[in-house]
Parts: sequence; structure tokens; C-alpha cells
Amino acid sequence: MSEPDAPDTAKSKSPRRAYRPGDLEPQERLERLLRVDHAGEYGAKRIYEGQLAVLGSGKSGSVLRHMHEQEVAHLRTFETLLPERRVRPTLLQPVWHIAGFALGAATAMMGERAAMACTVAIEEVIDEHYAEQAQELETAPEEAELRETIERFRAEELEHRDIGLEHEAERTPGYEVLSGLIKAGSRAAIWLSKRV
Repeated sequence: MSEPDAPDTAKSKSPRRAYRPGDLEPQERLERLLRVDHAGEYGAKRIYEGQLAVLGSGKSGSVLRHMHEQEVAHLRTFETLLPERRVRPTLLQPVWHIAGFALGAATAMMGERAAMACTVAIEEVIDEHYAEQAQELETAPEEAELRETIERFRAEELEHRDIGLEHEAERTPGYEVLSGLIKAGSRAAIWLSKRV
């Protein structure tokens, strides 16, 4: 009679799972949500400031100022929420300060359509981002007010996208490439700002 095989302890240990956002504690998820939204609104404000520095006195100046004012209002909301909720801002804010202005100014120097293409690309990413957050907050009834705020901001971001489209963003030479690069950069900034 053969002896039974000894249990394979390597197999009996549960394998370590890869990191998934759902694994975070609710408080940590909320902190990341607030941190990244603050960073995003700060970056958006800086993008419009860069565009206004180049195009502010032109025909698109009033439209850019309108969108900038809405981004400033969004930012103020998160500037209030962070200390109330004891959440630190991203450590990358100095990077977004420079990068946001540079992106805004660079696309504005390419022309009004390119500046609007920048708006469309960013707002499409933000729409996805805010939609995911609103869906996640549906499971947290105590955060109904925050969810309503995010939905309101999302509607205003979609308004910005529509303004960009009305101002012929899609007629920018190399639109698909420019849009793709800006979207990739925006998604990377979101990922980093949640974590750093």
C-alpha cells in the first residue's frame, strides 16, 4: 500500500490576488475620489488659464472665460470638501499646475479649433470618470449630496464638450491623434492623482 501524498502546502495557500479598486476600504475609496476630483478641477482651471493667455482677447475669449468660471466653481467645491473630509490633495499638484497651463497654452497656440479639441478630449474622459463615480456612490446613500454634486458637474463638463464641438474641434488638423494623446494623458493623470 502506498502512503497518501503529503498535502502540498504551496497549493493550499490562497494565491495573492492582483490589486483591484474594489478591494479598498470605503473611506479610502472616498478619499481617492475627492483627491482626484480636486486635482482634475485644478488641472482644468489651469488649462483654461493657458488658453486664455493665448486666446483671451480673441473671438473665443468669452467662451473660454465662461468655461473657466465653471471650473473655478467646481474647484472651490472640492477645496471646501477636502479639509471637511480630512483628505489631503494630490502631491502632484505642482506638476498639474505647470502641465495644465502648458497644455492649454500649447493647444491655443495651435489655434482656436485645437484649443476646443483639447476641451472635447478632456471632457469626454471626465464624463466617463464622473459617471463611474456617480454609479459607485449609488451604493452609499449617506453620500447622496456628493453624488448630486458630481452629476451637476458632469452635466457642466458635457456642456463644455458640446461647446468645443460647436466651435469645430473635430476640424482640427490631426484631430484623432491630438485627441488620443490628450485622452491618454488625462487618464494617466487621473490614475496618478488618486494614488499620489
